[in-house]
Amino acid sequence: MATQKWISDPTHSELQFKVKHLMISKITGSFTDFTVQAETQDDDFQSAQITAKVQLDSVVTGQADRDKHLKSGDFFDTEANPTMDFTSSKIVKTGDEDYELDGALTIKGVTKPVSLKLEYGGTAVDPWGNTKAAFSIDGKISRKDWGLTYNAPLEAGGVMISDEVKILGEIQLIKSAE
Repeated sequence: MATQKWISDPTHSELQFKVKHLMISKITGSFTDFTVQAETQDDDFQSAQITAKVQLDSVVTGQADRDKHLKSGDFFDTEANPTMDFTSSKIVKTGDEDYELDGALTIKGVTKPVSLKLEYGGTAVDPWGNTKAAFSIDGKISRKDWGLTYNAPLEAGGVMISDEVKILGEIQLIKSAE
């Protein structure tokens, strides 16, 4: 079996998160600078070793003051911790196009296990001859597990920002010519 390398296509990939605000609505943020790499045996993604590196300074929510706050020590502390990193440990097929991706996520120097759902969108060749594969990512983490504990109590009870963070991604990988 030949080892095959894949790398994310930045113009056709996105990585987002959603967090409840005031316990009544969700705020969406995105990371605009990240790389996902996969090494597979042939084209079998079930055997893939996957790594991802997210530049935390690339966080955008559509509101400059909030973005600045997310980059501060209250949240990501991007000066001291410029990246968020993921390394897979196993992939298990759970349905026709569905997989469970387990791995280690590191944020602010804290590494914890995570489990994400993947939906395989398929493989296709683009008009320029590049072989591409696509996956949708869906998962949830507790931000407190990584020391992201900033919050404020609400007068009526509850807190300003939920602990649960929903992770969403659309990742298109390009098969390396190597």
